[in-house]
Amino acid sequence: MQFIDEAKIYLKAGDGGHGCVSFRRDKYEDMGGPDGGDGGRGSSVIFLSNSHINTLLNFRYKQHFKGENGEYGKGSNRTGKSRNALILEVPVGTQIFTEDGFLLYDFTKPLEEFEILKGGKGGLGNTHFKSSMNQAPRRRTEGEVGEELNVWLKLKLLSDAGLVGLPNAGKSTFLAGATSAKPKIADYPFTTLKPGLGVVYVGEEEFVLADIPGLIEGAHEGHGLGDKFLKHIERCGVIIHLIDCTAENVIETYETIRNELVSYSELLQDKSEIICLNKIDAIDAEEIEAKVKALEAHCNKKIYPISTFTKAGLNNVNKLALQLIKDSREQ
Repeated sequence: MQFIDEAKIYLKAGDGGHGCVSFRRDKYEDMGGPDGGDGGRGSSVIFLSNSHINTLLNFRYKQHFKGENGEYGKGSNRTGKSRNALILEVPVGTQIFTEDGFLLYDFTKPLEEFEILKGGKGGLGNTHFKSSMNQAPRRRTEGEVGEELNVWLKLKLLSDAGLVGLPNAGKSTFLAGATSAKPKIADYPFTTLKPGLGVVYVGEEEFVLADIPGLIEGAHEGHGLGDKFLKHIERCGVIIHLIDCTAENVIETYETIRNELVSYSELLQDKSEIICLNKIDAIDAEEIEAKVKALEAHCNKKIYPISTFTKAGLNNVNKLALQLIKDSREQ
């Protein structure tokens, strides 16, 4: 399945049905009065969040959605049928924007409904215009035209923690080792081309972990894949920052990602961050110790040496992430 997180679509609510001009023609009653019915209401357009959908793929190949028009009124005072609402299902985490960037709605829970457009009201039949001065009116009104709108749908994944780092930092291996997810893992950059989600279990508790495709310098300006996917960690309660310990300068590696996060959004600047020095199985203990001390002195934070390959240190990181997530929920 393709991961589509943005789509521009056109919406049109149904028009109301026209009112009817009609007169009774019953047997033995040749002067029957007006009996034109009203038109029915057109379809409204409603968005519904669905937790079983995780992409906007349904809006990739179809961008125009139109509701049904209300039925015309009929004789014998019969009102035309009103049409059911047009319901469009979107993933939880979807935001709806106008063309000029105004946020209309943000779906953060399953089964949320948002009526974005109302269907047009039905027109009035000639029965409504009968009076003592005009007992045979031939007047009726047309149904209202349904509203229309162009909108942007943008999906931000709802995850509790997000994995960030340069390409080949070991994020997909971390996700595979900590969850039941089965991301693509290979020894070349940009193996991950779309965000991956998995559930991490810590005892009887759990949290959702997102693997964000590798960032590179200039990601916030659109370089590489980062600009497209950085938005998915704006909702995270904690960032797990993986650094490849085999890199020559781990401090420079750390600063590259930090600069991209801060440059992209102020929301990412103050998020809780767990810094992990990954691939400790690939270098000797003395080099690990030296790089951990250098990073701790630079960041003024505790550094967690781990190996996503052997799973060394993963449990400690997951426990800390869960605690930070719970703290962020209480704020």
